[in-house]
Amino acid sequence: MAALNLTIPHNLSKEEALTRIKNLLSNLKEEKKDIVSDIQENWQDNKGNFSFKAKGFDLAGDIVVNDADVQINSDLPFAVSFFKSAISDMITKKTKELLA
Repeated sequence: MAALNLTIPHNLSKEEALTRIKNLLSNLKEEKKDIVSDIQENWQDNKGNFSFKAKGFDLAGDIVVNDADVQINSDLPFAVSFFKSAISDMITKKTKELLA
């Protein structure tokens, strides 16, 4: 397992950032429907847990929306860890777009 820990700053209110971030996985499902399936989300206040399959690999983690940033943490399966940089870049880019 390889840890993926991202902190993405934002200039929105916490409530607005939370509303936008809750669309992250549904947008991912729509844009990457050929490789992403079985998306599950569970939110409690500003903290969410997620899981999904990407090309047959199980991925899971958590998202925390804070006043000035969003933290996304996940443990990547070993086989996927070789793509950690590309995955990190894609998630960071998409999150920044949502928070712009």
